Amino acid sequence: MDEYRLLIDGRWVDGGPMIEVKNKYTQETIAALPTARKEDVDAAVGAAVSAAAGMAEMPAHRRSQILARTAALLQERREDFARTIAAEAGKALKFARAEVDRGISTFTLASEEAKRLHGETVPLDAVPAGEGYFGFWLRRPVGVIAAISPFNFPLNLVAHKVAPALAAGNSVVLKPATTTPITAVMLCQALTEAGLPPGAINLVVGPGGTVGEWLVTDPRVAKISFTGSPPVGRRILAAAGIQTVTLELGNTSPVIVAPDADLDLVARRAAVGAYYNSGQVCISVQRIYSQKAVFEPFTEKFVQASQAMVVGDPLDERVDVGPMIDPGEVDRIESWVAEAQEGGAQVLAGGRRSGAVYWPTVLTDVRPEMKVVAQEAFAPVASVLPYDDFEEALRQADQTEFGLQVGVFTRDIDRVFQAIKRLNFGGVIINDTPAFRADHMPYGGNRQSGLGREGVRFAMEEMTNIQMVAIRLNQ
Repeated sequence: MDEYRLLIDGRWVDGGPMIEVKNKYTQETIAALPTARKEDVDAAVGAAVSAAAGMAEMPAHRRSQILARTAALLQERREDFARTIAAEAGKALKFARAEVDRGISTFTLASEEAKRLHGETVPLDAVPAGEGYFGFWLRRPVGVIAAISPFNFPLNLVAHKVAPALAAGNSVVLKPATTTPITAVMLCQALTEAGLPPGAINLVVGPGGTVGEWLVTDPRVAKISFTGSPPVGRRILAAAGIQTVTLELGNTSPVIVAPDADLDLVARRAAVGAYYNSGQVCISVQRIYSQKAVFEPFTEKFVQASQAMVVGDPLDERVDVGPMIDPGEVDRIESWVAEAQEGGAQVLAGGRRSGAVYWPTVLTDVRPEMKVVAQEAFAPVASVLPYDDFEEALRQADQTEFGLQVGVFTRDIDRVFQAIKRLNFGGVIINDTPAFRADHMPYGGNRQSGLGREGVRFAMEEMTNIQMVAIRLNQ
């Protein structure tokens, strides 16, 4: 068993009681690291405060070099990172490697954007009061950023907070998920090795109710970036005070299948979108609306694609679907599916478990009020629902409190623009599933799916303040 430490002000230090990190498939303890105490969080924020001025003054080319070197170190250690993610998160190795590749891309993008952060001139004489003035605005780093990341992407969702924060000249206190902290430790090691100054990145670990609460209520923190559940997001908003907050929360990701869609393509893409990482992705396919004329053939193809997913040990090269993050989460989704069955739902595939593994599951005959439809399943469960006309499909897909991403499969350009106009989601993905994400695009949700946007450039904008400069010219 490996033992790790907290990172505070450039030093790896001890803390409180040790947290055990388990292999999510075997449930064996693979590592341990200390819980951060109140004094550890205070010290981490203090170190970030001390480092913030230096980060703000660091030339853009130097920040770019550090981030590029970090990307290079991730590339050198790609397999170590991937195997760590597969073990501590239960993510199939093929998808863990893809996550590392995305993390490399995110840091590379940040290294490029660090050199492009700039302001604009403002024609103040566009109004009479501005006559005789010259104006421009700059972007300045906000200072200390609290980055709170989830278990499901222990590298790339950390990267989406840390990389743009550093690129914009901020310092960071990172709190990764307690179930998957080792990948974050390895990333901090790489950042330090790449030349990041002491205090610019600090790592604290522990429960959200203590460590997270201490972090988000510290008045020295200028911005909070959180990815997780809507209830925790609402709690952070209530506790944060006058701070900038970015929230990436939940979704009940819908897919609309028009009658002209390529059903084989939809079935394959929907199966991957629904079941990779055991459906534990906020943009996992959950609700599939298929036009009645193609409902039966599509459902048959989707069931076949779902049953073709290989289930087992995520460190096995052949496996597509590994365990869920915790046996308790399997208990929860089992109860949701059982409740749906009691209400008349049919299980066409899956619906069974083995330890912490839940098989890819396809449901039909569900109703909108069932938990498997109305609430975020965050599990390898997808429901197929029929519809009569496209407008009805749009209405059903949009009938949710969430609004992160939605997928629409059609060859009809009129349907495409009808969907874009009608659907209130942060992302409308045409001819692919809601699970699509490129790491430089603006990514975030409407309604209860969150606040703000990620994607390196867009995150940097939210991690900086605009400073307006108005110069009165000599007359």
